[in-house]
Amino acid sequence: MTIKLYDDNAYLTSCEATVVSCKETDDNTCELVLNQTVFFPEEGGQTPDKGSIQGWDVVDVQIRDDIITHTLTGGQTPFQEGDHVTCKIDWAHRFSNMQQHTGEHIFSGLVHEKFGYENVGFHLSDSIVTMDYDGPMTEEEIYDLEEKSNAAIFADKKITCYYPSKEELDKLNYRSKKELNGPIRIVAIEDTDICACCAPHVKSTAEVGLLKVVDITNYKGGVRLSILCGMRALYDYRLRLSQCRDISHSTSAKMDEIVFAVEKLKQDIGELRHNNMEAQKELLSLQSANLPADEKDVLLFTSNTDANILRYEVNNLTQSHPGYCGIFNKNDSGYNFIIGSREKDCSLLAKELREKLNAKGGGKPEMIQGSLTASEDEIRCIILK
Repeated sequence: MTIKLYDDNAYLTSCEATVVSCKETDDNTCELVLNQTVFFPEEGGQTPDKGSIQGWDVVDVQIRDDIITHTLTGGQTPFQEGDHVTCKIDWAHRFSNMQQHTGEHIFSGLVHEKFGYENVGFHLSDSIVTMDYDGPMTEEEIYDLEEKSNAAIFADKKITCYYPSKEELDKLNYRSKKELNGPIRIVAIEDTDICACCAPHVKSTAEVGLLKVVDITNYKGGVRLSILCGMRALYDYRLRLSQCRDISHSTSAKMDEIVFAVEKLKQDIGELRHNNMEAQKELLSLQSANLPADEKDVLLFTSNTDANILRYEVNNLTQSHPGYCGIFNKNDSGYNFIIGSREKDCSLLAKELREKLNAKGGGKPEMIQGSLTASEDEIRCIILK
């Protein structure tokens, strides 16, 4: 059983330890078990700590049957059983995780108090925190809870992590995502929440700094929320503000008017796209009208034309020409094509194009589509025999 130093002191950033075992692999990686550690493993929905041990990078930390295994890479000197080593965690990463996890407890405690819902899914990664609640909430209700969560954060409430005796535990009304056996670690947030949890937490709600809900999704009859706390919330706000400022400059609109400016741009783009498609349709119609009426097989070559317009014009061509009616639309590497016929089998032509021009695509006897890399003369030579 590895002694979990983070249980008693979440602010401990380093420790001395003794090697219990070391398993080396061929890719300069080893799996190290110590008698004690400051490294929190992947557990309870939270990613593990990062850091170093004696010049090796700690890339993963796992726990099984109370034995914590550190996966290390990049070091030079191998470990031997009984070696004394120094462990150092990445404190910025640890503290960020502590802020996020404590923020989740505050929010989930308020959700449970107001609605009786349970947090049935929790994931804390290096970029986001997601929580799944087993009941619905409106956006207005969620933002009300967000405000109450921040009020609890600003109130600088005390947080206590401890292992109560069985007698004490029996008297506690605490939240837990699953049935637990053995000693149960409790995280108590003054006047806000009591929850079973194995992870390191801050000692005061004020250290969470700020909690912001950044995404809301209906999920399995309940709701999935994503939050950011502390510095992560600040970085996210900085990014979003920068993006809004860029949009403001690009649209020559005030910051509080960029939504309307973007909507206006979308309308303008829609009108331009419609006008462009009408022009493309008219241009293809003019090209079709100039084709010899007595030709059975006819081809048109164009560029930057919408696929729906191509299909529409091919159908028109098949009404007046009984053979292969094809339109080739130029792209960066060659042509996209649509070919139809009311008398000939287009699938036979597709086979020939694949064999002679390495074309891709296919379809049915009455119409095929695909792409190829070839010159206009090469295409005409095969189809207009």
